[in-house]
Amino acid sequence: MKKERNVIKTIFKILGFIITLAISAFVGLILFLTVTEFKPDEVTRIPLEKTVEKTVPKNKELSIVSFNMGFAGMGKESDFFMDGGKQVFPKDKGLVEKNLEGISEILQTIDADFTLLQEVDIDSRRSYGINEQDYLNQNVFDGKSLFAENYKVAFVPVPFPPLGKMDSGLLTNSRYDVGEANRVSLTVPFKWPVRLANLKRCLLTTRLPIEGSDKELVLVNLHLEAYDDTGGRETQTRELINLMKEEYEKGNYVIAGGDFNQSLFPLEELPFELSDDIWKPGVLDDSILPEGYQLLRDESLTPSCRSLHKIYDASSKDMAYYIIDGFIATPNVSVNQVETYQQDFEYSDHNPIVLDFMLND
Repeated sequence: MKKERNVIKTIFKILGFIITLAISAFVGLILFLTVTEFKPDEVTRIPLEKTVEKTVPKNKELSIVSFNMGFAGMGKESDFFMDGGKQVFPKDKGLVEKNLEGISEILQTIDADFTLLQEVDIDSRRSYGINEQDYLNQNVFDGKSLFAENYKVAFVPVPFPPLGKMDSGLLTNSRYDVGEANRVSLTVPFKWPVRLANLKRCLLTTRLPIEGSDKELVLVNLHLEAYDDTGGRETQTRELINLMKEEYEKGNYVIAGGDFNQSLFPLEELPFELSDDIWKPGVLDDSILPEGYQLLRDESLTPSCRSLHKIYDASSKDMAYYIIDGFIATPNVSVNQVETYQQDFEYSDHNPIVLDFMLND
């Protein structure tokens, strides 16, 4: 009997040690994430490399592309755990490199005057530490682009295996010289401690002088909240509109483009159904747009995004599609065309969206 009691005491001691160790590890992780939390200023100036020489022309057709490149890890071979899939990472570094090469070729083919990219990694475990900004600068952008971080966490502890280090954000490139660029923080809807390992969304604004004018072309690169049901995404949308209003009231031309994570059409108007057991976006309420503002989307209803609940299979009846990528422009921007560049989700879970426009007198 005494021997049995000793065995029981030993078991409880071991269990107590394991529980204490787990609690200590959890507390230590929370403390580490709190100390290292990314806390950007409300507005952060982004350094520019040179003075303005090549200004944006008026009365000439220009083009801008928006492309959520899915950190070059969300091509046709991938699903993702947050959408109901199984994968946490792309299967290997070679797959990321293959997708990066394909994305670069697409951007070179489109050959836009302005490029707005979302989900560009510069040092993340999920993309095997590849600096994708450097890769694009070397292969597409002649060595120059602007970058604003929106996901910077020393260690993301979920799921299993954990995502680990994240350093990712928005990238903007311009064929014309930029006068000023800023990272503008958006509302973070998450509370402590969930906030510690989550995104800190932002807008990447670039101000470009216009030839023969004291006005500016203001481009806004955006990627609004995805997995949130607290109203944070809608708050971020209002913050975007308020920024656009301020610039338009100064007489500037403003185009905002990116991944709104909201359907740009009423869901019942789409030619594809969304299952109740996968992520379903809210709908961007265009009634919040001031009079004359233009919600620019591909009216052909070509999907701009696919669900990642499964690996891509164009012939499958249970694939899910969305139209959540596009632009908003102020009334003084003359729009010629909005078109989805159909890359059939080969290299990303999004398709690029191309806008042709003019700045008229």
